[in-house]
Amino acid sequence: MQKMACLWSLGMMVLIAGAWFVCPEGQCKVGTIDRAGLGLAHAWRSEPLDVLMQGVTWLGSLLALVPLALSVAGWLAWQRRWREAAFISLALLGSSILGHVTKLIVARPRPDLFPAWLPMPADWSYPSVHAMQITALAIALFLVMPHRRVVWAVLLGMLVLWVGVSRIYLQVHFPSDVIAGSLVAMSWVGGLRVVMFRPVVFHSLGPTRGQQP
Repeated sequence: MQKMACLWSLGMMVLIAGAWFVCPEGQCKVGTIDRAGLGLAHAWRSEPLDVLMQGVTWLGSLLALVPLALSVAGWLAWQRRWREAAFISLALLGSSILGHVTKLIVARPRPDLFPAWLPMPADWSYPSVHAMQITALAIALFLVMPHRRVVWAVLLGMLVLWVGVSRIYLQVHFPSDVIAGSLVAMSWVGGLRVVMFRPVVFHSLGPTRGQQP
């Protein structure tokens, strides 16, 4: 349990430190890294990338991730891998809830340095829930895959990267939103794994055979 506490505490520290960095004393600002990242994304704009990024970013939404998580969880449950099925579901659900609650607390406005390339979401900017959700589910999927882990690591890692980049490219998130969201999701899933898959130690209520009472 100590490892779980360390991982979740680290995630909260990242979340709080990031919130202080982007909105010190409740006054949100655009830092150098955020300004440079959004400017670079705007400079790379092209019609093919507009279409690609608008498609890729959808993969980080609950509309795409909930059916995927439920399908995998259902397959695991059918194989009687109950804890792994619950792990997949809780990884996605917990990251989504944590991200949305943090948005309400920090209340960082969305970027407005350059035009956005899709309708601006109505909620707040920090952290990127798309980044949190896709990172959490990708790590959870990787951890339950018994074979070809290198292949899955590359595929899922690329998916996480592209969804995060798409949020910046489309000008709906600052780079700091995406980075914080992904880091916190890693801590959340790591701690969850420790809790759900920790070894179970059985203590005998009396002397075992061959032992003196």
